[in-house]
Amino acid sequence: MEILIIVLTFVTMLVIIYAVLILHRERQQIGEIAKALLDVRNGNGNRRILAYPGQLLSPLVYEINDIIRAYEDKIAVFQQTDEMNKQLMTSLSHDVRTPLTTLIGYLDAVHKGSVTGSEREEYIEISRHKAYDLKGYIDVLFDWFKLNSDEFAMEIQSVEAAELTRNILIDWIPLLEEQGIEYSIEIPDQAVTVNLNQDSYLRIINNLLQNVITHSMADRIDVLFTKHEDVMRLSVEDNGIGIGKEELKHIFSRLYKCDKSRSNKSSGLGLSIAYQLAEKMGGQLCVESGLGKGATFILTLPLLK
Repeated sequence: MEILIIVLTFVTMLVIIYAVLILHRERQQIGEIAKALLDVRNGNGNRRILAYPGQLLSPLVYEINDIIRAYEDKIAVFQQTDEMNKQLMTSLSHDVRTPLTTLIGYLDAVHKGSVTGSEREEYIEISRHKAYDLKGYIDVLFDWFKLNSDEFAMEIQSVEAAELTRNILIDWIPLLEEQGIEYSIEIPDQAVTVNLNQDSYLRIINNLLQNVITHSMADRIDVLFTKHEDVMRLSVEDNGIGIGKEELKHIFSRLYKCDKSRSNKSSGLGLSIAYQLAEKMGGQLCVESGLGKGATFILTLPLLK
């Protein structure tokens, strides 16, 4: 009996010592958790807490690390968005102020009588073009802000897309001819019913064609409308200077401008807006290109099932 008591006492002491060691280790880990959380609160989002499988606090430590990682990702997205917004405001300040100042200059010259006769008419015509350019830029900005607001909503309807596409492209023919750009437009005679939003579809086509005229330096453009299985496919191909491999990675990013030397010609938002609109209609916009090989933008949208 005495031996049994001695054994039980020894075992109890071992258990107590083990429990004390475990408690000490867990208290140390709690201290590490507290230090880590303090670091995170002070802005160190890279801080992580070490833990080993089987430890009492391991599940809690893993959860805290996941929370810190998610926090770090959100901060990174916020910082990127903040930087993009700063770029957007800088672009807005420059791209609106510069043409507006020029427009005022031409109109002031006309108003003061500094120019007369044919020169006066030329100044008025230049002012008219610059006013339309400015309106176009502001329209793009409104599109961008609407797309990225919580209140944006898009109504998708079944639309006969072949005829709609034909009517949209007809309005571009005079401008293409004025710019000296040869064109080929192929659209099937049969009806092709597609799920889309008409205003968004119009904006995508307009942005793609405007991109060709403004940036590609092309003298020919081919537009092909086809039907493939469960999607319609609209390709806009030009024979211009093309897009390099690195630029292709960012071509649909907002404010990205491949041609820095001609960056004052656009807001850098057009292709990004077109890409987002295509996605919101359940479709896709992609591009195939290479330097000196022209570019082909391909829009696909789901057919009515």
